[in-house]
Order: sequence, then structure tokens, then C-alpha cells
Amino acid sequence: MRQVWITQAGEPDVMRVQQAPLPHPKPGEVRIRVQAMGVNFADIMGRLGIYPDAPRPPFIPGYEVTGTIDLVGKEVDSALVGQDVIALTNFGGYSEAVCVPALSALPRPSGMAIEQAAGFLLPYLTAYIALVELARVRSGDRVLIHAAAGGVGLAAVDLCRRAGATVFGTASPSKHDFLRERGVEYPINYRQDDFEKVVRDLTDGRGVHIALDSIGGRSWLKSFRSLAPAGRIILHGISSAAPGTRRSLWAAARIALTTPWIAFNPIALTSANKGVMGVNLARLWEHADQVRGWAEALLGWFDEGQLDPHVDRVFDLAGAPAAHRYIQERRNLGKVVLRAAATEPEAG
Repeated sequence: MRQVWITQAGEPDVMRVQQAPLPHPKPGEVRIRVQAMGVNFADIMGRLGIYPDAPRPPFIPGYEVTGTIDLVGKEVDSALVGQDVIALTNFGGYSEAVCVPALSALPRPSGMAIEQAAGFLLPYLTAYIALVELARVRSGDRVLIHAAAGGVGLAAVDLCRRAGATVFGTASPSKHDFLRERGVEYPINYRQDDFEKVVRDLTDGRGVHIALDSIGGRSWLKSFRSLAPAGRIILHGISSAAPGTRRSLWAAARIALTTPWIAFNPIALTSANKGVMGVNLARLWEHADQVRGWAEALLGWFDEGQLDPHVDRVFDLAGAPAAHRYIQERRNLGKVVLRAAATEPEAG
């Protein structure tokens, strides 16, 4: 089988396709013959060597896959063999076969395309935890979503639309028409306009109830100041740490210097009547039962036609470097997915 390895920290070309024998599931695990896998910004941060939860190189990136269970370990019901599933992986997803805990593999809805399934779990779970579990989004809320045309951004737009919230979304101008079609009432040109001023003007100074910020640094402060009283900001990434395809020490230093430590201290938060929360799905592997419950809720909403995952482009597994460049060039509208080769199941 093929796997993509990050051989060292660096540009996309540090990724290499290698051949490996099929893995065998441990007790409590299932083996998935992977059909497709999602590409996420966490993979890019790991490749650059600036993601603290990533293994040290060499390692296989990848957080989410879809495929068919073809082998189970001890203590797992053999009836699962042959089931089409989607699953989270603790890295290792850029591979034509993976082993995961049985609890982490969920049945793929019959109406969900393979490409949609490959890029569903990570963005929608991140958006769900941020908006539903933490921020408690509800009808009438005003929500600011940064990088609204990205994977997590579009998932958040989907959940806001379902809840009846009004969305303000930052993106480059070329993506605004697409965002309006997806339900963003107020697209904001982050390249030219000061989003804090735009939000203040559009809300007559009232601000937004919720802000989802994956940018980091000074953006966190501006999003915080854009909140209405009792507003909540949810931090779920630091994409400004990766402004290019190479690791940037200056970008890391700039984030450290511009992070609003003073505004986020307990005394300041008490005076501001605002909340600061964070989401990092990589830190929830030990809570697989809780994560599965959230995923089941999302899959139920998909089955009911309430969610509409959007996939922008599909690359072959060997095209992982091109997929990373595509995302880092800010060209994607929604998810980018890798497609694995068709493989024959192994006996036993």
C-alpha cells in the first residue's frame, strides 16, 4: 500500500510516497481500506514543524479518512467487516490502509459521497464543538467567522444556517459570491477592509455574539473587541503562523508579540463581560465516546438534509504536495481531499 510521509520540516516537496505492508489491527481496533482522506491545515502546520501535537518527522500526516473495514482485531464484532465508515485518525491518515479504535469509526451515510465523507469529520466536529457545545449558537445570533470559505469555515456557516444565525464571514473578494450562496449575509474583504470596523458599522456598534477565529495574533484582539456584551470568541487555530510554504520564525515571533495576553486575563474578561474559549480536536483522543456522540449528531443532521459538505478539489494521494500548496495559496473553497487507489482486500 502507499503512504505519504513528511520526511522533514519544510515545503510541500518534503512529502514522499512510500510503500508499506498492510497494518494489522490491535485488540479493539479495525482496519480500514481507505478510499479517500481529508487535507487539513493541521497537516500543513505539522509539515512546517510548528504544530505542537504533531509527531517529530518522519511521520504520516492525516486526521480523517473514509473507506471500508476489511479486518478487525480481538474484542471487535466481526460483523463490522465490509462496513463503509468514516473515521478520525491520530495522524497517519495519508495511507491506503489505517487501523483505528472501533469507537472512532462511524458508518458512512448512504447519501454521503466518498469525497464528502473524507473531509467531513474534522471540520464539522471543530465547528460543532465551537458553536454548539461552547458558544451555544441560537437563532438570531450574529456570528463572525474568519476564513469562512475554508473547510472549518464552511462547516461553521452550515451550522449557523441551520441554527438561524446571521453570518459575517471574512474571505478574499473572489469568494464572496460563493459565500453568499452558502448563507453568509455579510462577506468581508479581509485583504482591504478592517473587519472590526466593518462589523461595528454593519451592527450599528452592537457587535457580534460569537466570533470563530483561526487566524491568531492581533486578529484575536480585534475579534474580541468585535463582541457584544456576553459575547464569546472561540479560538481554533493560528493560520497566521504559516504565511508561506516555508517555516517563518518572524511569523511566530509576530504572533507571540501580538497575542492579547492582557485582554484575555481573568480580571479583564470579568470587566469586559466576554468569554474566550478554544477548540483543539487533537486533544480529545482520550474522549472518543464523547467525540463519537457529537459525530453521530452531525451525521444525523446530514441524513436529514440539514448539512451540505462542500468539496473543492480532489487530488491523488501522490498529489499531496500540490494539495498543500493549493490550500496555502488560499485557493480552496471548502475541503480539499486526497483519493487513494483502489485496492483488493487481503484475506484474513
